[in-house]
Amino acid sequence: MLRSIALTVGLLAAVPAFAGEMSAEEARRFVVGKLFNYTCFEGTRGQGRVLSDGSVVGSIQFQGAGQVRYAHMPPGTLKVKGEAVCASVRGLPLEPCFNLQRLDGNTFRGSVSGLSFASCEFTRHNTRTTVTHSAHNSHQPLGLRPSFTADNR
Repeated sequence: MLRSIALTVGLLAAVPAFAGEMSAEEARRFVVGKLFNYTCFEGTRGQGRVLSDGSVVGSIQFQGAGQVRYAHMPPGTLKVKGEAVCASVRGLPLEPCFNLQRLDGNTFRGSVSGLSFASCEFTRHNTRTTVTHSAHNSHQPLGLRPSFTADNR
């Protein structure tokens, strides 16, 4: 009986770590330096990484169609204001802030404060699994090209 109570308390204590609103500090630890795939409410999708200086680098495909483009936002684009994560984008007259809700151990939803419908869902991209998975599914041996050496000049 005591073990069941301890297990229940442990699980309840772990729930806030996996689900619910994230503070700015929780978001920083969860996101910075990691690669995420994202899909937004209107179909835009891509992959990106937030760096510790507040810059963002990745790819974007607007409305889920057309060309996938490289995207880069300069240092200081994302910053913490109090307990909020906000964006400073050149050309925008205001700095939108975001509600960040952690959905599970790998996923969070970000929405513009005051516009909850305008959201994107971000899922952590586990590159080690992807590399192993893609190499395992190959039915052809890996083709290697000869490298240039002193003998090839």
